[in-house]
Amino acid sequence: MPMEEQPHFRVPLSLPLILSLFLLPTSFSSTHDLQILNAERRIDLTSHIIKVYLTLKVENLGTSPASEVHLAFSPAEAEHLAIVKAAATSGKRKKKTYIPLDVKSAELPDGPNGTKFFTVTLLTPLNKGETATLEVLYILTHSLEPFPVEITQSESQLVYFRDSAILLSPYHVKEQTTFIKTPSTRVESFTVVDPAKRAGTELKYGPYEDQPPYSYSPVLVHFENNNPFAVVEELEREIEISHWGNVQVTERYRLVHAGARHKGAFSRVEYQTRPDATGVSSFKHLLAKLPPRVHSVYYRDEIGNVSTSNLRTDYRKSELEFQPRYPLFGGWKSTFVIGYGLPLQDFLFESPDGRRYLNFTFGCPLTQTVVDKLILKVVLPEGSKDPTAVIPFQVDQHLEIKYSYLDVIGRTVVVLEKSNVVPEHNVPFQVYYTFNPIFMLAEPLMLSIAIFLFFVASVSYLHADLSIRK
Repeated sequence: MPMEEQPHFRVPLSLPLILSLFLLPTSFSSTHDLQILNAERRIDLTSHIIKVYLTLKVENLGTSPASEVHLAFSPAEAEHLAIVKAAATSGKRKKKTYIPLDVKSAELPDGPNGTKFFTVTLLTPLNKGETATLEVLYILTHSLEPFPVEITQSESQLVYFRDSAILLSPYHVKEQTTFIKTPSTRVESFTVVDPAKRAGTELKYGPYEDQPPYSYSPVLVHFENNNPFAVVEELEREIEISHWGNVQVTERYRLVHAGARHKGAFSRVEYQTRPDATGVSSFKHLLAKLPPRVHSVYYRDEIGNVSTSNLRTDYRKSELEFQPRYPLFGGWKSTFVIGYGLPLQDFLFESPDGRRYLNFTFGCPLTQTVVDKLILKVVLPEGSKDPTAVIPFQVDQHLEIKYSYLDVIGRTVVVLEKSNVVPEHNVPFQVYYTFNPIFMLAEPLMLSIAIFLFFVASVSYLHADLSIRK
């Protein structure tokens, strides 16, 4: 039977599950007398990192101005939510402009249990009868479930995606539509919530009209996704500043293929001779986007240096393409280290108040990768004081002390930690600190003292040796 003609099904759900998760109360009143005139949601499932683009046209029906719009996320979404962005739009098509808006986590006392809310602050309050259009982007990780959970080398990877055909919102929604884009035309099955249809790689749910607050209609899509599920379980990036002209970066990776687990034997001969038919969901190449003017690049794992890499550089960017020692199938892991040096003048600057600051990029250099835990350490020169980190999102921060060669009092280390990091977190951040130039003489002085002591010890040894020979 052709794939397009395969019958669809409705997901059977038990009554307790429906009552506890999906039939959320509809009698709560929203914080403001707002309603959503139109909601269009586009869900991109072409990668293991799910991107959702949401367009909302909001109207104020109340008598008092409204300066905030609330976004609601189900407990399952909240658990895997990586980032939420919003912007106000004006104009149409090519002349459309986007103005970023402030988005913060919030709580609504009348919200259903487990629902997570975010508040979008409007540029100007909406008066009665006025409307505003918002563009929202939110990203979900670890939200595709492999099914079957184990596959052989020759099988394709199939996954489940769970969501709602109807937008979960604290407001009344006049009209809404949901589009779901899959990586290929192979869709095993999907839940039908009329009206719903499929064309090529796109599923369309809706339009649905006059949905009350907190409406929810679960859907399940079973489809093929052979994209690499590259997940870094832990990444430690150490950025060490030297005022003698260099920034040294060391990155320690613990990588895993988070897709369907590999079962059975692995045939390297078959993998190399039939790359299009075997191991289609595995990956053997990784791409790291590094800063321009990078130098002294190395790549090694637990065994030693790995030479299967290619570095491309120009004045705008550097790209390091490399291969682990073996291809990664579902459930397989690899640990490795990437290190490189950078010119100090490209990343260290002086602020008007006399402080120095490092301007670097947060996040993970590997493309299309989720980082479960990122630890970023900025090692300041010895003698640095009053460090302050400026970063555009919430992270955990603390200070450490590190001792290196010829150090006397140790170096201050600014530690930034964040979970669930995606490529959209690769944004600039700054670390400010004060530094007395007199500390530039500390290491040469210590080195001179060490050489002097070595010379004295050598002379004393030679004198003692000559005395004994006499």
